[in-house]
Amino acid sequence: MLVYVLRRVVLAAPLVFGVLTLTFFIIRLAPGDPTAYFIQPGVSPKVAEQLREQYGLNDPLPIQYVKWIFSVLQGDFGTSFSRSQPVFDVILDAVPITLSLTALALVMQFIFGLALGTFSAVRQGTLWDRGLTIGALFIYSMPEFWLSLMLIILFALKLGWLPASGLESVGAEFLTLDDFLIDKFKHLVLPITVLSLSSAAGLARYVRGSMLEVIRQDYIRTARAKGLSERAVVLKHALRNALLPVITILGNSLPALFGGALFVEVIFAIPGMGRVTVDAIFARDYPLIIANTFVSAVVIIFGNLLADVLYAVVDPRIKLT
Repeated sequence: MLVYVLRRVVLAAPLVFGVLTLTFFIIRLAPGDPTAYFIQPGVSPKVAEQLREQYGLNDPLPIQYVKWIFSVLQGDFGTSFSRSQPVFDVILDAVPITLSLTALALVMQFIFGLALGTFSAVRQGTLWDRGLTIGALFIYSMPEFWLSLMLIILFALKLGWLPASGLESVGAEFLTLDDFLIDKFKHLVLPITVLSLSSAAGLARYVRGSMLEVIRQDYIRTARAKGLSERAVVLKHALRNALLPVITILGNSLPALFGGALFVEVIFAIPGMGRVTVDAIFARDYPLIIANTFVSAVVIIFGNLLADVLYAVVDPRIKLT
């Protein structure tokens, strides 16, 4: 399996480089000038010209591309135009926040999606099944930005139970450890709920369909005929085999959640990759946009690779060669 993973990583390198190259040319062909972010009305055009010279924007596009290639191959994505600091430092500060949100949302999605889908399949045709089906479809159809605003209005503005933005309250560093953890938890509830709720609803529908197909198989009837409890039949025999088609969806959920964090982080004012990406786009910060694209491409490739590996772990019949 290690050889398979290494080969996939090596084959993914040209793909990532191609995505970055395409991004390089697209953002430079798009209308707008990065120096406009710094220029105020009445400022001399010479200042803008000096900035363009400083950032290498006056060079012909092929020359810019060659310089960019040499920098990237050395692991240097340049300096952020809008933040005036190395892009690597900006990404290093933002990525852990987004990955933490994404990882927590992925765990919640898996737990709730698996539980609700299994429960709905076992009680097929009952009021519970119909209610969960309608609820899952309703939640799945709600856009994340709209759901974020509705939850903020309800739980932050109306009820006052949870904070509306940020990762911690002002002065949180002076709180005791217990109060600090409680404050962190309150700030994470709404963003993680938004990220995981829609995905959990979609996953529940897939789990239900897969479970319904599995529990009709002959070996399930045989397990019941042997006198096994319904709990053992569902969890030990049916659920394990029903997970096979769901694994691919779960692996692809990682890049989907990572992309969804863009809207959530902007709405909840969380300084993660989503917020950095939006700020970079508005500022036409070329180096930062390319670096964000690189991180997103890596997450997507890792998600696909994770799905393949998990598929082999769940089903021993599959051999990664």
